Amino acid sequence: MMKTAVLIDGAFFLKCFRHAFPDRDHQDAAIVARTAFSVALEHLRRAKRSKDALYRIFFYDCPPIEKKMHLPVSRRSVDFAKSPEARFRRRLHQELRQQRKLALRLGQLSDHVDWELKPDALSLLRRGELRWEALEDANFQLNIKQKAVDMKVGLDIASLAYKRLVDQIVLIAGDADFVPAAKLARREGIDFILNPMGKSISKDLFEHIDGLHSVRLKPIAEQVAAGEPAPQSQTDT
Repeated sequence: MMKTAVLIDGAFFLKCFRHAFPDRDHQDAAIVARTAFSVALEHLRRAKRSKDALYRIFFYDCPPIEKKMHLPVSRRSVDFAKSPEARFRRRLHQELRQQRKLALRLGQLSDHVDWELKPDALSLLRRGELRWEALEDANFQLNIKQKAVDMKVGLDIASLAYKRLVDQIVLIAGDADFVPAAKLARREGIDFILNPMGKSISKDLFEHIDGLHSVRLKPIAEQVAAGEPAPQSQTDT
């Protein structure tokens, strides 16, 4: 049987989630995890393949930042391990591990984490509409870099291709950094599909794929009306 592997760039998936699935709660880890699984099945349906054709879903992410830092202006201490984002990320990883045929691939965060101006604040400063002395904590964001995630994606694509474990790979991402891996897979005869979740992609990336499919899911209300199982919200905290 022909098999499909679905690889999901977690940071990209979460960034695009609210726009791609407006009727689903992007802050509910259980719903986000179930939606990732549903997207994989929708790709199989579009390719006219059965659920049994799913080889595995690979979800790539990093643990949340759990450092204690001081805000850049007020100097107030913040424990990021207790932040809503950290709690959500830990819960999401737990939920993903419980999904059938889903492998969670975790990279690492760079040891160097610091504050940087948000793009809109920088634009205001350049136009003279905001003064340096008027900057507030809200004008800054953390500059957090992931390590080893792209490498893990590339290694998995190479392994899937060389071992002939699948004949189709679906990559949910929007980064041209994956071009070398996509080229390798296609040279090995793999049908390489990109799902950029409705976002535009670079010409370099478009040149090295076999198809572009930003799949949509039925609204939850339609799923319920059709008697299909809808993603369930978590009940504990």
